[in-house]
Amino acid sequence: MTHPFELRQEIELIATPEQVWQAIATGPGMDSWFMGRSELGAAEGGPANLTMLGHTDEATITAYEPGERIATRTPESEDGRFLAIEYLIEGRGGGTTVLRLVQHGMLGDDWETEFEAMKAGWPIYLETLKQYLLHFAGRTPSVTTAFRPGAGGPDTIWKIVTGSLGVTPEVTEGDAVRLPDGSAGVVYYANLPVSLGVRTGEACTGSSTPAPTAATSSSWATRTSRAATSRPPGTPGSPSTSADPLARRAVTWRA
Repeated sequence: MTHPFELRQEIELIATPEQVWQAIATGPGMDSWFMGRSELGAAEGGPANLTMLGHTDEATITAYEPGERIATRTPESEDGRFLAIEYLIEGRGGGTTVLRLVQHGMLGDDWETEFEAMKAGWPIYLETLKQYLLHFAGRTPSVTTAFRPGAGGPDTIWKIVTGSLGVTPEVTEGDAVRLPDGSAGVVYYANLPVSLGVRTGEACTGSSTPAPTAATSSSWATRTSRAATSRPPGTPGSPSTSADPLARRAVTWRA
């Protein structure tokens, strides 16, 4: 049995509408802040595919208004499930832009779990978009995604991740961290014990500069066993996994 749903998100970004459009309507732009690898066409009817962990979810661009609006929709499954996303861009004075996101569709029998997973997932991705546009706009991303099923419960994983960064489990946004490779970073998003976003300010050479030639943004996310088989935001059907996975995504932007 299917269930309709709708999610709305809004974020103010320190960027021009043109910069926001490049970040949400091109493959490299999406890869800079969203999960997996995105393939986006440049016209209505074009592809809007997402590949993650070897699985590709196909979708189609249903609206394409450069600088203002882009919308996508997945095919409808045999039981009526589908997902649709619409991004709306509104330029503001002072070099800021408001991005509004509307996600709707039909979910399956486990719709409550899927809905809660999507609602919990969007904030860190939108905050990563904000960080990307603020610090690394226009740079080409190099994405690495690691996933470990059966890593343990959320509290256990949270302690391991925060410990590896040299901070306590009570970490908050703005805290300084040290990555295992020695890179210095700062926490830009913390949702205990679900997800953690870290941005570094070091160049590829390992030197620390106010205006780096490259930097890395990493986000870690834990999910309870109930949410482990749910779909990530924006995808119609990711592969099922065992309980309590740990996912780590690192994005490096090069000048």
